[in-house]
Amino acid sequence: MASGSVLRFALREAGNWLFAAGCIAGCVVYFEELKGVAAWGFGLQIPPPGAQAQVGAKGAKPTSTTTQATTSAGTVELRAGRYGHFETPAELNGRSVQVMVDTGASLVALTYEDAERAGIFVRNSDFTHQSQTANGIAKFAPVMLDRVSIGGITVRNVQAAVSERGKLQITLLGMSFLGKLSRTEMRKGGLLVLQE
Repeated sequence: MASGSVLRFALREAGNWLFAAGCIAGCVVYFEELKGVAAWGFGLQIPPPGAQAQVGAKGAKPTSTTTQATTSAGTVELRAGRYGHFETPAELNGRSVQVMVDTGASLVALTYEDAERAGIFVRNSDFTHQSQTANGIAKFAPVMLDRVSIGGITVRNVQAAVSERGKLQITLLGMSFLGKLSRTEMRKGGLLVLQE
């Protein structure tokens, strides 16, 4: 009986070691893909009362780019970049910044630097909301953008949030912008169609 329990223990430990070795091997094989995914974290979420929001995690700025083609007045097509993200130049309050379209983000989440580029200057006392990120608790400052434009699309009076310096690596174009469009459609081949 004692030898049976020792054998079960040994087999269980061997199974655990094999599982761990398989996980490590998978990480080595798919390192580049995992690195790209880990760079992004989570989009900004509007919290229910008393809860905390989620803001994009700090990570390396991605190297992928998105091609943009305006097909007609008020319609923009975006092609997915290297890691499947949709990045594009946009204008925030008339100033050009690089953004990532994020349907999982409730608001437009601005990096601290992009906010300043757009003419929005926040003080430490403006960071009145807290959010949970992959790197811990972060604060953000709620703001209103006069206008956000991509190609031939312009949306006015867009709710946004400015993240603390260094907490977000790219501005996220969330649902406070996308929700005001008449159509947001994903097509085969990694094509995202936005229509005013």
